[in-house]
Order: sequence, then C-alpha cells, then structure tokens
Amino acid sequence: MITRSIYIGNPAYLKLKDEQMKILCPETKTEKGSVPVEDLGLLMLDHFQITISHHLIQKMMGNNVVVISCDAHHLPHGIMLPLYGHTEHSDRVKDQLEASEPLKKQLWKQTIECKIENQKNVLMKLGNYYEPMLEYQKNVKSGDITNMEGIAAQHYWKYLISLDFLRQRFGDSPNQFFNFGYAVLRSIVARAIVETGLLPVLGIFHKNKYNPYCLADDLMEPYRPFVDLLVMQWLKINPETEELTKEFKAHILQIATKDVLIDGKTRPLLVAVKTTASSLYKCYTGEKRLISYPELL
Repeated sequence: MITRSIYIGNPAYLKLKDEQMKILCPETKTEKGSVPVEDLGLLMLDHFQITISHHLIQKMMGNNVVVISCDAHHLPHGIMLPLYGHTEHSDRVKDQLEASEPLKKQLWKQTIECKIENQKNVLMKLGNYYEPMLEYQKNVKSGDITNMEGIAAQHYWKYLISLDFLRQRFGDSPNQFFNFGYAVLRSIVARAIVETGLLPVLGIFHKNKYNPYCLADDLMEPYRPFVDLLVMQWLKINPETEELTKEFKAHILQIATKDVLIDGKTRPLLVAVKTTASSLYKCYTGEKRLISYPELL
C-alpha cells in the first residue's frame, strides 16, 4: 500500500476522530484538513505551535507512522517510532544479534557497490563525468577495507556540484539541502527496519555508541543518490536559493513515492525500503545471500 507523506508548517491542532487525523486551526477550531491514519507513512511537524493529541500519537504508532519533529532551524531534529513493529520481534532480534562478522562484511561490500552504482547513474543522468566510478565499484572489497566508498565520494561530489565543493554536515550551501533530504530518508529507512522486527541500533557496518540508528545509516546508503537527484532538480530550477523553503520540503517529501527498480520490479521508494529491510533479515537467517537494493531508473 502506498502511504502519504504530510508536512505541517503552520500552527495547528492535530487530533484523532473517526480513524482520521483531523487538522484544526488552534484558534477557531475549524477543520483545515483530514487524512485517514492508515494512509499515513510520514508526518513532519515544523512549527512550535503545533499541538498533537496523545490519542492520535498512539494510533500512529500502531500504524507504524514515522513522526519527524523539526527544530528552530526547520531541520529534522527527532523521530518517533513504535518500539516494535513485528509480531516475531524477539526471534528476529536474536537472528540479528547472531549475524557473523564475515556475513556483515560481505553485506557491506554489496551495499557500497550498489551505492556507487547509483551515484554513477546520477552523474550519467546529469551528463557529468562518471567513468572513474566504474573502476571504484569494481575494486570494492569485503568490508570495504580499501575505502572505495570514500574515494568514489570525492569524485562524485566534485562532478555533481563543483571541484571545490566539500560535502559536510555543517558546510556551505547547498549542503543544507542534502542534509534535509537525508534526514527524511533516514526516518523512512528506520520505519522499515522497525516494521521488519529488527533493531535500528545494530548496524552491519556503522558502530557508534551515540547513534541509535546505525542500521538505518547502513541501509540508506544506496538510497542517498535518489535524494541527491531530487536536490539537483530543485537547484536547477532555483539556482540562487539557500533557504529551506516549504516548497523545497514538499519537493523532498516526494522521495517516499519516487519509483525505484528493485528485484526487477518498479516500486515506490517507501515500499522498496521495506523490501530492503526484509531481505536483510533473510540474509541473517541464511535464506538469502544478497540484500535487495534499488536501482536508479
């Protein structure tokens, strides 16, 4: 089922009525909109004068809706997910904990190969210099011990943006656009992981005692180029802008319904991410040897 991504950037009161999220004006209490909770996949709250009822929160958690809260700079600051989203949660976590290091290294090798492939396809789509990416992809080793991901990234960002561009979390424009898109993507991936019955904190490569979403950071890597392409499309139309406008955020939230090719089938990205997370679990149990990752169309 294709779910909806909703962005709210004005004062609002959100409550549950008749299995629907009702959006009310906080002053007049007049209804501004209504969305069935079962149709929701992602809800982004981007105003300090948004009030949400606990009844609605519980209903959204029961439907695996990811709720993103933005800070004073209008950047995603936190996400709310259910503690577990699968009936076999404890059994699945046991399989996740027992995954061997050699298996995780091979899965990370595949992850980086797919990421570089999709980065190459972004450069090709934009008519930019992509040929070295073929060699970088070919030279990825188990566990990416030669850091082909980093080497490929240096080429990728130079020819995606400019030769002097530095991709940094707190860097100069247009870093802020990519940061916003990745935060949304990370939330979508975390949702799929919880829905699959796995723990987002236990990654296959990322390990950080301060990071509760290591596995989401792993699985989102091949999906990042889809965000990059959306950002580049925005920058082409709005080359002078540096502000994260509501229009830009609405543009980025399209990521959930963007078509991707996965396992030979065209699926919305939100559905594809669930396929990726489910295939990872099957790798843990030995049912599969490869994670299902998307191809950029």
